[in-house]
Amino acid sequence: MARESKPRVDRINLLRQRKYEAGHGDADAFRRQHAKGKLTARERIQRLVDRNSFEELDLFARHRSRSLGLGERRPPGDGVVTGLASIGGRQVLLFSHDAAVFGGSLGEVFAEKVCKVMDLAYRNRVPIIGINDSGGARIQEGVVSLAGYAEIFWRNVESSGVIPQLSLILGPCTGGAVYSPAMTDFNFMVHGVGYMFITGPEVIRVTTGEVVDFDELGGAEVHNAISGVAHFLAQSEDECLSQVRRLLSFLPQNCDEAPPRAAADDPWDRADPALQTLIPDNPKEAYDCKEVITRVVDHGEFLEVQPFHAMNIVVGFGRLDGYPVGVVANQSKVMAGALDIDGSVKAARFVRFCDAFNLPLVVFEDVPGFLPGVRQEHGGIIRHGAKLLYAFSEATVPKLTVITRKAYGGAYCVMCSKHIRADYNVAWPTAEVAVMGPEGAVNVIFRRQLESAADPAARRAQLVSDYSEQFANPYVAAERGYVDAVIEPRQTRPELIRALRLALRKERPRSPRRHGNIPL
Repeated sequence: MARESKPRVDRINLLRQRKYEAGHGDADAFRRQHAKGKLTARERIQRLVDRNSFEELDLFARHRSRSLGLGERRPPGDGVVTGLASIGGRQVLLFSHDAAVFGGSLGEVFAEKVCKVMDLAYRNRVPIIGINDSGGARIQEGVVSLAGYAEIFWRNVESSGVIPQLSLILGPCTGGAVYSPAMTDFNFMVHGVGYMFITGPEVIRVTTGEVVDFDELGGAEVHNAISGVAHFLAQSEDECLSQVRRLLSFLPQNCDEAPPRAAADDPWDRADPALQTLIPDNPKEAYDCKEVITRVVDHGEFLEVQPFHAMNIVVGFGRLDGYPVGVVANQSKVMAGALDIDGSVKAARFVRFCDAFNLPLVVFEDVPGFLPGVRQEHGGIIRHGAKLLYAFSEATVPKLTVITRKAYGGAYCVMCSKHIRADYNVAWPTAEVAVMGPEGAVNVIFRRQLESAADPAARRAQLVSDYSEQFANPYVAAERGYVDAVIEPRQTRPELIRALRLALRKERPRSPRRHGNIPL
């Protein structure tokens, strides 16, 4: 065998050395990362993707200037790891901030690497995953860093609705850096590890006098429960990575593909007698809509999105006959299931995501109306409620609605009614479809009769009973075709699957307009 030339051997050795430098980096920095309970950039990728599937890009990229106040340090990778891999056998592109290099701060080369992998994802129509753990803009590189952020933001917008975009917040994400995750489809945060805010605690203390720490200001719990910025909360990084893999199993690679169908091994015609008695006899008594969902979807598997935010409405992913679907349901256990500002925005964004990525919508409706109150009105419930109405009206994916109990007033229209082009609407016998509840209606219509009645309480009870029999039931709506059928609750699953099989065949017209003007 011929001997390799010395220049070739030298180059191979240099390659090995630089790969080693890039992969091992600063050992002390790695130890500091582990001491915080955090994984390193490459460890995160390796645990997220399929075994041995990660192919790193731009491993040897370094910042170009030697006069940045960074001394002679020019570590390979420049603070971010990028590449391609597979998850569940399907391709993804991803980037992972490397907090062991310049604190993961973004500079010119860092931004170029991220933009390059985002462009690859867009051109090849595969999901992009960003793992955020960064000190923000690299101050030593000045406005170039800000330009890099803006280039990333532009790509987020270009990719929106074309490919799924996922963000993992596994460390600091502050200042202008927060806007990239904010424009992606789903944000994952880990308790005690990730935090997001525009203005830090010290600046807030100086400008407003408020004293707050990182977690109180922008920790994982804050953004999952209060702000609604985040969609998933995990207690560890491994749990977070598992959530990402599970979510991706429901999603298509891009807007032109159908979501991946799983094996349809849960009988499509399975009836569930427990649904017959799930709705309480007392219309004021609550029940858990998630029990309805899990009894209807395949194998009871339901991945809830934003489970801690706006809990009066439940959204998430399940499967029917193996087909992934998006589920929207009113939760009577919280505010009686009434629609408020946060619930409307939460559901509207979810509906628009499902419509963008070909996920049929299944709605379980039990809504007494919009939440009353000065705070809601002054906060813009009219505008925010209109977002959900707009989203359902605009959606062209299959839309299937089941009215389980209350469907009152304008909220009945908003929750994917036949009038805004739902494909299939059914009601349980317990459904009440009316302008308002029987008691409220009687108080308005028969106010004078009640005032002059010898026994107002008895007269009110009789009028409420009469009103319920004549108006607050599903058969009046069924007579006019506003619901397609009144079904036994136990037959909900087979009825939905029959309708879904048909609705999946419908043509989805593309609008001639550039876009509508949703009431943001």
